[in-house]
Amino acid sequence: MPENILQCEIKAQVERVTYYNEENHYTIAKVKIEGRNSLVTVVGTLYSIVPGEIVRLKGSWGVHPRWGEQFKVASYETLLPATVKGIERYLGSGMIKGIGPVMAKRLVTRFGEATLDIIDTNMERLHEVPGIGDKRIDMIKAAWDEQKEVRNVMVFLQGNGVSPAYAAKIYRFYGSDAVRVVSENPYRLAVDIFGIGFLTADRIAGKLGIEKEAPLRIETGILYVLGQLSDEGHLFFPGEQLIEKCSEVLEVAIDKIPPAIGSLAAQRKVVLDDLTWLPAAAGKYGAGIVYLASLHVSEKGIAELLGKLAAFPKQLRLLNLKDAMRWVQGNQGIVFSERQLEAVRASIEEKVLVITGGPGTGKTTIIKGIIGIAGKMGQKVLLAAPTGRAAKRMTEAAGLEARTIHRLLEYTPGGPSSESGFKRNESNPLDAGLIIIDEASMVDVPLMYHLLKAVPQQATLVLVGDVDQLPSVGPGSVLKDIIASGCVATVRLGEIFRQSTRSMIIVNAHRINSGEMPFFERHAEQGQDFFFAEIEDPDEVLRYIVDLCKNIIPSRFGLHPLNDIQVLTPMHRGVAGVTNVNVQLQETLNGSTDGISRAGRFFKVGDKVLQTRNNYEKDVYNGDIGRVVGIDREVQELRVEFDGRSISYEFSELDELILAYAISVHKSQGSEYPAVVIPILTQHYLLLQRNLIYTAITRGRKLVYLVGTKKALSIAIRNDRPHRRYSLLAQRLKASIRPVR
Repeated sequence: MPENILQCEIKAQVERVTYYNEENHYTIAKVKIEGRNSLVTVVGTLYSIVPGEIVRLKGSWGVHPRWGEQFKVASYETLLPATVKGIERYLGSGMIKGIGPVMAKRLVTRFGEATLDIIDTNMERLHEVPGIGDKRIDMIKAAWDEQKEVRNVMVFLQGNGVSPAYAAKIYRFYGSDAVRVVSENPYRLAVDIFGIGFLTADRIAGKLGIEKEAPLRIETGILYVLGQLSDEGHLFFPGEQLIEKCSEVLEVAIDKIPPAIGSLAAQRKVVLDDLTWLPAAAGKYGAGIVYLASLHVSEKGIAELLGKLAAFPKQLRLLNLKDAMRWVQGNQGIVFSERQLEAVRASIEEKVLVITGGPGTGKTTIIKGIIGIAGKMGQKVLLAAPTGRAAKRMTEAAGLEARTIHRLLEYTPGGPSSESGFKRNESNPLDAGLIIIDEASMVDVPLMYHLLKAVPQQATLVLVGDVDQLPSVGPGSVLKDIIASGCVATVRLGEIFRQSTRSMIIVNAHRINSGEMPFFERHAEQGQDFFFAEIEDPDEVLRYIVDLCKNIIPSRFGLHPLNDIQVLTPMHRGVAGVTNVNVQLQETLNGSTDGISRAGRFFKVGDKVLQTRNNYEKDVYNGDIGRVVGIDREVQELRVEFDGRSISYEFSELDELILAYAISVHKSQGSEYPAVVIPILTQHYLLLQRNLIYTAITRGRKLVYLVGTKKALSIAIRNDRPHRRYSLLAQRLKASIRPVR
């Protein structure tokens, strides 16, 4: 874009934000400048500005070949508005809790241009405005005082490259010490504030003069790299590779890393394992491996606790297994296959049991049979699953209440106090003779460790899941490693039952899992529930997905566009990625005009949204999907309904939510939907794996629609090399438990 290289300064009022990139904060906005009739386009790094704000912009004018005149922002600062219209819009934007659009209008009608001065210096005069009492004044005062402090923090942060969207969070966490704490150790932000990672903290540190080779920076950076690796599923990383990776990420000499790792080990933040206990692996990983301390404790703990549980004598046995099998089948009106009988029998004979199989192989029938026999034997049964949706499905299928594992273990949120954490543990175990965990492939290493700590020694533990699905989002491959160890009794289910063979979804899921292309033409005895629309152009794929969700599926199958249809996509970026599909479907399916823009995200009443992190205080978890049911600008809250529960989010917490018209396949684990639509393109090449497509297809209960190319589908099905996760759980289990016969 041709530019006027002369820097200048303009003062403007933000009218609307037309584009905001959440990752780099690049913004395109329309602003009003005094003396100009038309709005002006400004572009640059502007951190979550909102309509109504007054900004002083420094930069240069230029002409974009397509979009025309623009002002390119080099730096900026926010100012309080001075005009009546600007003040009304500023106060009505939801910036001050207790003041919404209606109250903002009343305030400026009464006080005019003096409104902000009165709020700042003579709050009692707000009684002159109808509808404002003592309670609301207290709310406004607290919010205004906080805003003043936040503005001070914001000035400091903005000068150091941090979005003002985080200023309120930082202020609330550190209070009046915010600037001091961040100045002394900016790396604390990466630990304490959700949404601020090491890279942002490191940028602040650099501007504050912290040297690249400072021990604090290198040690924090190593923990960051190990954290990133755990997000990829690894429990540890080979030491030599870790040193190289840290040197590259931190841009320091390679010889600076080993002393820092040693220092972290001395602080018990990481664990160095030379693998002397596992000679066969020592050469494989060179000089040794490095764990985050918590993951080392969890991996070792799982092996030790499973070993103790498996070795504890079974206290309750049925002498006549045949009679038990006959009774449960007669009582529940079912006929078990040989493999199902084996699974039910094993639940009586074994202390720890794994049952794994794909859709339609009878896992639910087995669970009901196991529960029936346990009840007959007088055992107390507890059911749980990793997510709320999975627990709800388990409850409906088994006829007995299931809870999330966190609720089962009575998790209490909070800091490091003795009152927070899992209430159920070794000293306060669960009261049960039988514990069944469904969707066990989703359970990561830390959660499995906490679960096992709460399982009483005399109890039987049954893990049920599909080992061929994607592994857990968190670190480790628990179910896969337990099976691979050969130390825990495992029943594999492969037979598809007759009623399930009528479903093309189930038949094709098993074909894909076996490395075969799915059937695209249904057989006479099979239902029409699996479709493939072959489209190569990504833009056409997107248009067809929108048409499927809005018109084709609702009219042809009678399914609701929002309640029943879920788009699952392998990637976040790209034309058919999560982000872009969500924008298009929100625009198409949600006609509401009641919306709020925060943290670069635009939410409207009626939107499908997804929780992106575990929030124990709200009792909502990563992957939970809800609907926006209300926006209250006066109290600065957005309300979301999750399975009948209404949860309130302050505007500063909206970075925990994303739109969920389309979600990633990983986020869909543990859930089922009446219909799923799956784009599959060669542009998704790096993520096309058999277990990903298999997982996506098995999320559909009544209908699966693939949109893309058969070439991309073939690539995925042939790619049976899932991303490797560094784990030694299987080896530790072998060292702790005698292999099963």
